[in-house]
Amino acid sequence: MMTVERPAEQVDPAEPGFRYTRKVFFYETDLAGVVHFSCYFRYLEEAEHALWRAAGLTVDRAGASIGYPRVSASFDYKSPLFFEDELTIVARVHAVTQRTIKYSFVFTRGETAIGIGWLTTACATRQEDGSMRSVEVPPGVVASLRAAAGQA
Repeated sequence: MMTVERPAEQVDPAEPGFRYTRKVFFYETDLAGVVHFSCYFRYLEEAEHALWRAAGLTVDRAGASIGYPRVSASFDYKSPLFFEDELTIVARVHAVTQRTIKYSFVFTRGETAIGIGWLTTACATRQEDGSMRSVEVPPGVVASLRAAAGQA
């Protein structure tokens, strides 16, 4: 289940990946009409959840014994987004360990590169005392995500 991680410069928007499209809402912009930087993290989480749904999975289920808390998130901004822009996010499973999944998210508006986001989640279970402990990603999860992203 281990994969080799590629540098950010080697993430190609033309490679297969799960495509998620949305428009920018007015409330996501500042007085200049530019999308606030924090919204990009919401967008990548939206794309991640859409990928999980396309794979027939869910990141959260009432009463589930495991979850996928975020352990790292970053975004490299290239060009701004504005109110009513339509953006496409290409989500991919970028790297996997026994207990984590790292995604890459390439944001574009038409042919314009908006930026690249990264999100790493750990598979974890909640202990009786409320603390969390990482556990192995269940069999089939990564394969289902890769298949939904066209990476199989």
